[in-house]
Amino acid sequence: MTNQIKTLRDSAALRWTALLLLALAMFCAYIFMDILSPIKDLMASQRGWDSTAFGTMQGSETFLNVFVFFLIFAGIILDKMGVRFTAVLSGAVMLAGALIKYYAISESFMGSSLETWFTNNLNYIPVFDELGVSPFYEGMPASAKLAACGFMIFGCGAEMGGITVSRGIVKWFKGREMALAMGSEMALARLGVATCMIFSPFFAKLGDKVDVSRSVAFGVVLLCIALIMFVVYFFMDKKLDAQTGEAEEKDDPFKVSDIGKILTSQGFWLVSLLCVLYYSAIFPFQKYAVNMLQCNLTFTEVPADSFWASTSVTIVQYIIMLVVAVTAFMFNFMKNKTVKYGVLCISILALITYCYMGYMRQSAESIFAVFPLLAVGITPILGNYVDHKGKAATMLVLGSLLLIACHLTFAFILPGFKGNQVGGVIVAYLTILVLGASFSLVPASLWPSVPKLVEPKIIGSAYALIFWIQNIGLWLFPLLIGKVLDKTNPGVTDPTQLNYTAPLIMLACLGVAALLIGLYLRVVDKKKGYGLEEPNVKN
Repeated sequence: MTNQIKTLRDSAALRWTALLLLALAMFCAYIFMDILSPIKDLMASQRGWDSTAFGTMQGSETFLNVFVFFLIFAGIILDKMGVRFTAVLSGAVMLAGALIKYYAISESFMGSSLETWFTNNLNYIPVFDELGVSPFYEGMPASAKLAACGFMIFGCGAEMGGITVSRGIVKWFKGREMALAMGSEMALARLGVATCMIFSPFFAKLGDKVDVSRSVAFGVVLLCIALIMFVVYFFMDKKLDAQTGEAEEKDDPFKVSDIGKILTSQGFWLVSLLCVLYYSAIFPFQKYAVNMLQCNLTFTEVPADSFWASTSVTIVQYIIMLVVAVTAFMFNFMKNKTVKYGVLCISILALITYCYMGYMRQSAESIFAVFPLLAVGITPILGNYVDHKGKAATMLVLGSLLLIACHLTFAFILPGFKGNQVGGVIVAYLTILVLGASFSLVPASLWPSVPKLVEPKIIGSAYALIFWIQNIGLWLFPLLIGKVLDKTNPGVTDPTQLNYTAPLIMLACLGVAALLIGLYLRVVDKKKGYGLEEPNVKN
């Protein structure tokens, strides 16, 4: 059988190693993406950011991608220069933006001449202000303005990295277990969300003095690791091209006119709209989720000399989280039934232990960190199902239904448990787990569908266009949530006493729109024969 392994991607171990490198890089990127989300209350008290400033800064991540069309250029770079060059470039751009954001949040920036300049400038941006889409506004804290500039640059690298990873997975897994690979990559990457929720407050509160810049510094170090992962992948990809004779940089070059082929596909537009609606209801929510829990749950301050207030409990809880993730993921690949279900029992017990520790810590951030854990366990199941059975469009409809249910639960049911510590935490845990599970339906079903809609040579540009459309929502909704919060909570100065009902209803409406488009996509797929309901693995 060994004579059948002709290239690196013919070896399961090596193609999954390539996937692991890409996934680890995105894991680090996801951590930095939400590095300030669990410390929104600290940004208010330490840097004077209200909800509008926080939301404007968070939304700035996608500003250049959307309004300067950087993502479109990134897709062209990817198609012309190939996966490996674009991967390393994206890692370097992410790191550069992260360093700027770190300086903006640091105490070195406070009182500097640069702070004075940012206070007095960028209060009016011609054209953008008239259109109401400026990433700055008069009265915005200087640290938030500079942090927004750095986050814009980081966002260019992060989204470039996202389309590059998607294209890289297509390159290594096409005709094989592609949905499983994409789902697994996103499952690992989303562990970055949980890691961020646990360690960002940990580093900010480490020692006797609160310092929010330590959280950002933690993210910067991880982005250095991400760049190393991309460099290692560079050499693997180069060797694969040498073996196959493929040359992405030279053969069948990209033409701008090819974009027209993408834009005339009805299936492409439906998938793009599904993507922007679905992701806009998830990613912006993540940036406010911890604060939402702080406002809707009743927490009791843990004594400072208690084990539950110590730094060691953070490490222990994170290790238990990794046990949950690893065992849940392993469960899907084991053949021996005794071992298989033994591992599942370990995973369930570890999850219960993790949830108990989150409750005992009386910590909103550690409660929300459970978000990706169920997704890690079921993503391989979903990916494997789509690979061998199909039904990708149906999965998107199911994901939308779960999304609607979760946001409405947060809006109307969770607040009713305020004052009931145990009941509120249980409702929060169950809803967060289901929301994470619904999120896993998207990478397992949506992203592997794109190669069925466009020609192979323009996949990079197709992903770039989808990501660009998605980024419009990722720019708009963090900003909208912040503005809606300030408008619906006049006079509320305590960031843990905000009413989140209106923003959550808004996000639920996005789920309703996604549901309607998902149902229509099924009809169009059946009529035009895109094959979205067909399996990826051809026997």
